[in-house]
Amino acid sequence: MAASEEPGTVRPGGRTARVRAAVLRAAGDALAEHGMDRLDLADVARRAEVGKTTVYRRWGSVPALVTDLLEDMAEQSLPRVETGSLLEDLTANARLVRDTLTDPRQGALFRAVIAAATCDDRTARALHRFYATRIGEWAPCVETAVERGEVPPGTDAHEVIRAVSAPLYYRALMSGDPLDGDSAARAARAAFEAARAGVYVRS
Repeated sequence: MAASEEPGTVRPGGRTARVRAAVLRAAGDALAEHGMDRLDLADVARRAEVGKTTVYRRWGSVPALVTDLLEDMAEQSLPRVETGSLLEDLTANARLVRDTLTDPRQGALFRAVIAAATCDDRTARALHRFYATRIGEWAPCVETAVERGEVPPGTDAHEVIRAVSAPLYYRALMSGDPLDGDSAARAARAAFEAARAGVYVRS
């Protein structure tokens, strides 16, 4: 393992890859059920049906395991949708965020990680990388819309994508308001109209 790599981030094939997949699946299940403060490497090893020594040697700590879990989730997330319409693309993005946050397992997992990130720098960095990856995946939809003339030149694609998900996360984590199809559609429409009006054009 290179000195710059964190435990759990090497991705060889074969049995090691299968062990990693089982451990990350078990870690996600444990996070969704109990939250970050009760996440235990020995429990994860038991759930994954692998030796405790394997888990401790490869990841070494809960933050390292959560970092690898988030990186794997970013890689496995559904790819962006490109329909030829920015509004439809943003709506697809909003629905994906909504579906994730309302899913019993995924929603609980994200709430646990977000809560932990407020007091653990390593978890926070992993969470930031996760969202940077997902925003980067969807930003080309906006860049293509600029080329089509749907939104002004100089529009900050990353800011538009952030604007779609921000109100949905607010509902899920703060206000407790319903997170339904209408709220996803409104979030997408608001971001689209603001982008079309030049709100996100870089100064």
